[in-house]
Amino acid sequence: MTTIQQPGRDTSRWLSSYYFLSAGVSVGWVAAAFTSGKAMSPAAAALLVAYPAWDAVANVIDARRSGGLAANPSQALNVAASSVVAIAVAVALGWGLHAVLTVFGVWAILSGLLQLATGLRRWQARAQWAMVLSGAQSALAGAHFILRANGAATPGITDIAPYAAFGAFYFLVSAVWLTVVQARKAATERTA
Repeated sequence: MTTIQQPGRDTSRWLSSYYFLSAGVSVGWVAAAFTSGKAMSPAAAALLVAYPAWDAVANVIDARRSGGLAANPSQALNVAASSVVAIAVAVALGWGLHAVLTVFGVWAILSGLLQLATGLRRWQARAQWAMVLSGAQSALAGAHFILRANGAATPGITDIAPYAAFGAFYFLVSAVWLTVVQARKAATERTA
């Protein structure tokens, strides 16, 4: 039987910090992706491998803070999937950008559904509606990536950057939402 950590001040603070960090990493990744341009440079290749690798690391960090991987099965699966995808992206780079986009598509669907499950499981922790929306949108973006990968146009890292930008937006919304909730709660406690 797994225990679900009840929302509290420490949980809200942790999630707020974690979401701000994730938003910052995603914004940095998007900026680097647009800076690298459409051509497949070594920097762009490294960024493509780093994106799912970071997701794996982030899920480990979050799960450890939230009761461990055993208590967070959707995050444990996301760690495994993102780790495998980082390797798969590195391999797919040798086959071409259509293959890379297909790998990203499959990963976006899977990781999106797992993020959605994590958000639903954490619903009482507040601000999870944005994580649920982000997960659902990730799954839809994955389907779009797969369709685009089967097209004639050559994809590039800039095709993935908007996906990461939306992820940053949802993380930022959740972080700000939790920060506001914490501030209101603290103000209420001071006046009580």
